[in-house]
Amino acid sequence: MQNRENAYLESEPVGKLMLKYAVPCIISLLVAALYNIVDQIFIANASYLGSYGNAANTVVYPLTVVALAVAVMIGDGACAFVSISLGAGRKEDAHRAIGSAVVLSLGSGLLLTGLYLLFADRILTAFGGRVNEETFHQAKIYFFWITLGLPFYMFGQAMNPVIRSDGSPRFAMASTLAGAVTNMILDPVFIFVFRWGMMGAAVATVLGQMLTAALAVWYLCHMKAVRLERRSFGVHARLAQRYLALGMTSFLSQISLVAAMMAINNMIGKYGALDEVFSKPEYAQIPMAVVGIVMKFFQIVISISVGMAAGCIPVVGFNVGAGRKDRVSALFKRLLAGEAIVGFVALLIVELFPHRLIGIFGAANESAAYTEFAVKAFRTYLCMMPLATVNKGAFIFLQSVGKALASTMISLIREMVFGVGFALLLPLRFGLDGVLYSMPVSDLLTFAVAAFVIISTFRQLSSPAGSDAVSF
Repeated sequence: MQNRENAYLESEPVGKLMLKYAVPCIISLLVAALYNIVDQIFIANASYLGSYGNAANTVVYPLTVVALAVAVMIGDGACAFVSISLGAGRKEDAHRAIGSAVVLSLGSGLLLTGLYLLFADRILTAFGGRVNEETFHQAKIYFFWITLGLPFYMFGQAMNPVIRSDGSPRFAMASTLAGAVTNMILDPVFIFVFRWGMMGAAVATVLGQMLTAALAVWYLCHMKAVRLERRSFGVHARLAQRYLALGMTSFLSQISLVAAMMAINNMIGKYGALDEVFSKPEYAQIPMAVVGIVMKFFQIVISISVGMAAGCIPVVGFNVGAGRKDRVSALFKRLLAGEAIVGFVALLIVELFPHRLIGIFGAANESAAYTEFAVKAFRTYLCMMPLATVNKGAFIFLQSVGKALASTMISLIREMVFGVGFALLLPLRFGLDGVLYSMPVSDLLTFAVAAFVIISTFRQLSSPAGSDAVSF
């Protein structure tokens, strides 16, 4: 047999490999999620910011997800492509794909920064920033400083899965952790000591992102399975087209979430203005602040879900390239079981302890209306979490075995058709509560679609070894 880099991915027990790769990936994504969540916790507990700052954070958050969507499309796609290439012994394709990913992530970061700065007011207005004047003012400050850090953020996020594909999941985790710890240390200093408000929260975040990006640069100069050369760095259109197709699901799962959040924010503004309580100017920002907090908890759970699946990409990709469908099938079964367990644990937390969750985000400083709506939001919006986690894991697994079209189509249906559609339609019948119903209804219907594809994939993986049903 040909000697290949990372050949242990074909021989070690799949359970052991899943833990080795998934756990660091989960931690990396959780830490990445903490950038925004930590900001919101400190903002919420600063009496001079409170729910206005929380609402402003909710407005800006989808715009950082746009940057993340582009970064993970490049990074996850390159990770899957590089892993498959190494499994098949194609090292030339591997190093050129990584060099191309570096160029694309930096170029797209600079481009998005320019667009955001040029159209800041229009963008914030489109995402519900004008719910009241104070929220808009705080959102503009936070958005400006976050935008300046986008090139560092996108580069670091794109390189994280690439580093995992090189067989270094722990370094990928450590680089993200270093940035998040920096953010967590600086946030209270800038917000409570210097009283820089939203600017302080944003600057702390950007400094952490810069550290993560710097560590990624260091690793690229010391890769193990792949050695980068000067000729590695270029767009390499033929390779980029192939790995970007593999990363399209990651892109759509993020960018369509942005579309859903845009619809949700605007529906909250529209139907909150018709509510007996939230139509009052001093309470107008509460529904947006609360839904933002609920979505942050959802982000934590989905980070675990995505981390479990994305961490398996190098293992799955290598075994697909090596023709070991038996190992791919075994890993898929473990993944789906793990995703369901994560979803059920999250469901128990939101149903049993909503008051404690909202207390973390400064509920003690807010009105009774704030707490009452928050409890309802947690229990309603997230009541289908087990299906949400299984759906997410299935999307990413299909991507990692090279079934980019199926993965992309299901993800598109979930986020764009159901996610946006129900966020716009259900409030027509149920008012503000309709916004909360949109998430569970979308996850339930998506699972009905995904179940057919999951069953079909298992059948293909059980087919004779010569079948090309699962191939790159």
